[in-house]
Amino acid sequence: MLAVVQRINGGEVAIEGKSIAKCEGLGLLILLGVTHEDTEEDARLLGDKIAKLRIFSDENGKMNLSVTDVDGGIIVVSNFTLYASYRKGNRPDYMNSAHPSHAEPLYEYFAEHLKNYTQKVETGEFGADMKVRITNDGPVTIQLDSAVLRQPKK
Repeated sequence: MLAVVQRINGGEVAIEGKSIAKCEGLGLLILLGVTHEDTEEDARLLGDKIAKLRIFSDENGKMNLSVTDVDGGIIVVSNFTLYASYRKGNRPDYMNSAHPSHAEPLYEYFAEHLKNYTQKVETGEFGADMKVRITNDGPVTIQLDSAVLRQPKK
């Protein structure tokens, strides 16, 4: 499972001009990609790590606070293109992305798991053509892979 996490100062997801998810003020936009081998354990590991990431500034300007520390919101958007293969040719293929029947339940599980940390979790609509508008703060953008989190700590 891959996540691209962006620290934001406001954001919104819309479908056909209608807002379906919003974060006012500090928060995170999470673009989430699911592959064939991913499980609920991947979703938990990734969700736990993201909720605790210290990427918000404290009173000294040091990135030392998590999204929960700043009472921020979270928007989670499904994004199968994170698993794009671009090695051959100029048109990426998405064969590494999980089939929607596997990906959607894990996407929903991930978003629900984040609610263990904050109730300020909103989502896009799985599989929909969405317009995502954010104010990237920093910019701070971090890519996380659940396969890395499964590896033994040294």
